[in-house]
Amino acid sequence: MPLSDKTLVRMAAKILVVEDDVGIRELLKANLVQAGYVVDLTADAEEAQIKLHYELPSLLLVDWMLPGMSGIDFARLVRHDERTRKIPIILVTARDDERDCITGFEAGADDYVVKPFSPRQLLARISAVLRRSAPEMSDQAVDVNGLRLNPMTRGVSAAGLDLQLGPTEFRLLHFLMTNANRVYSRTQLLEKVWGSEFQGDERTVDVHIRRLRVNLHPTGHADLVKTVRGSGYSFSSQEM
Repeated sequence: MPLSDKTLVRMAAKILVVEDDVGIRELLKANLVQAGYVVDLTADAEEAQIKLHYELPSLLLVDWMLPGMSGIDFARLVRHDERTRKIPIILVTARDDERDCITGFEAGADDYVVKPFSPRQLLARISAVLRRSAPEMSDQAVDVNGLRLNPMTRGVSAAGLDLQLGPTEFRLLHFLMTNANRVYSRTQLLEKVWGSEFQGDERTVDVHIRRLRVNLHPTGHADLVKTVRGSGYSFSSQEM
């Protein structure tokens, strides 16, 4: 059943926490949820593998010392799988030796946080990694060809006009603007913008692209949303 627009108001970044200590696991969840993330929890790498089979998170937060498969070995496994290799990984560990840090990065970690750490420090690291790997998950404003989108205020403006976009069109525009000049198929847009839970038809994308162009028409930015015949859609950053 298709997700409603109310459900899609904000498809927050989803973080899978792999941590065997239940106290730390729940503390991480509380801080991440408060920061606006969707959080899933697991106690070991084996269960995390099962979860990855069904849904890919925006980021993996993995403890080094896990029962069974270690966090390092799990990171290597994620990086060697074509389907999961692009998922950002932050390793959490009590090890602070330089050699351990290098080992973590060589295993495929994007960042490395040493215990004990403050929630603010961890959230800053997560935000930085997501900005690099998935800019559409960032709260930073985007400005392309005079069209400005602010995720914090959910505002879109250009040429002195404030544009009124529905929640789905807003998220679609945010994704396209932060990935300008790249072509995405309908299937890819459904996965990136609507989420893996969406069960609707690919033509849903066409409907919302049309709505988005209508919304952008008053400021002359509608033509920046390009149809690439036989491939999908893209957003052009070339000067108008």
